[in-house]
Amino acid sequence: MSFTSTLYLCPVLDLLLAKIPNELQPEIRLGLQEALVNAAKHGNKLDPTKSIFVKFSITPDSYSWVISDQGQGFSSQCSCPDHSLEALPPDQSENGRGFCLLHEIFDQVHWDQQKTQLRLCKQVKKGKRQPLFS
Repeated sequence: MSFTSTLYLCPVLDLLLAKIPNELQPEIRLGLQEALVNAAKHGNKLDPTKSIFVKFSITPDSYSWVISDQGQGFSSQCSCPDHSLEALPPDQSENGRGFCLLHEIFDQVHWDQQKTQLRLCKQVKKGKRQPLFS
């Protein structure tokens, strides 16, 4: 799927969550929203002539999304190396909270070398991580 850079993401999120079990939808919605906002706002600078591309795949034990933007990428690293919620930057912080949330919600978070493409994976096999919000 592709769409122009926008912060109006409800219809996009609804489509991306259509095949996700109800009990996982709240936390995955939060994570996908954060990733898509980052792509639109920071990647594409809300330029309506630029697009965001999303690929979604399902395997028997995982859900994966690849989110790409047409921006210049970024050079900063995640400011929460242990990826715990306790390491979140303060509420008033302008940046950095999203990276921590992505690492808390998804089991795999990988950027390509140019940092314009993000791969997110959520494991769904029994015995794996429980939902963040129960």
